[in-house]
Amino acid sequence: MKIDAHHHFWRYSPDQYAWISTDMAVLRRDFLADDLRQTMHGAGIDGVVTVEARQSVEETRWLLELAQENEFVKGVVGWLPLAADNIQVELERWSKHSMLKALRHVLHDEPDDAYMLGAEFNRGIQLLQKFNLAYDILIFEKHLPQTIRFVDQHPNQIFVLDHIAKPRIKARAIEPWNKLIAQLAKRPNVFCKLSGVVTEADHRSWSSADIQPYLDTVLNAFGPSRLMFGSDWPVCLLAVSYARWVRTIHEFIAPLSATERDQILGSTAAKAYRL
Repeated sequence: MKIDAHHHFWRYSPDQYAWISTDMAVLRRDFLADDLRQTMHGAGIDGVVTVEARQSVEETRWLLELAQENEFVKGVVGWLPLAADNIQVELERWSKHSMLKALRHVLHDEPDDAYMLGAEFNRGIQLLQKFNLAYDILIFEKHLPQTIRFVDQHPNQIFVLDHIAKPRIKARAIEPWNKLIAQLAKRPNVFCKLSGVVTEADHRSWSSADIQPYLDTVLNAFGPSRLMFGSDWPVCLLAVSYARWVRTIHEFIAPLSATERDQILGSTAAKAYRL
């Protein structure tokens, strides 16, 4: 089974999705299950992991409902208030939903770059393993040093790095991102998604050559057994169509063995998220 390990659904409203700015006109509409079903099947994708896009318990509930209604949705990365005093109660409640596979917080939007090192947040993270939940790490390159410290506090927790930590591809800057990614990848409990890459490049003129050094870096660092394909649809539409991103990844992994290609296109996601 070929799995897209990172995409979003939303019913668009300017208030609920304030991060979708006016220069992102292509995103300022609804993106729902029927839209994705046709798009992914045309690209040869069999199933998806749905990821939160607005940090609310209400959205987590809605995504779980969509997962129950649509067989191609294999799991949900939701949001819960991990730093809240009552997080254990919330986890006990929501982990009863079998389609909830992981949680995520938009760390890169926090005013404090060290938010992930806070005691309250880490108390919530410490509980995730008990409930068999992974944690998706959403950061910019600048957050990698503290991310390594964060991960080291939870050596048995499964982490999934989103968007290869958003390196500065448009500026053609690869250091120190490449060295920090290599350090992070030494932690065997950390997986990485091949998602959100071209949106960090020049949206209008990126080429495969522009992103190749970044893809090579994460492949060498994590290996196919901890690397997974993700589209970041519909956000990817800012820079690339769904079908073109699928083709780009197929071209990138073509030199690998059949087993390694299968890992990146599905079995790594199935392992990390218990699909």
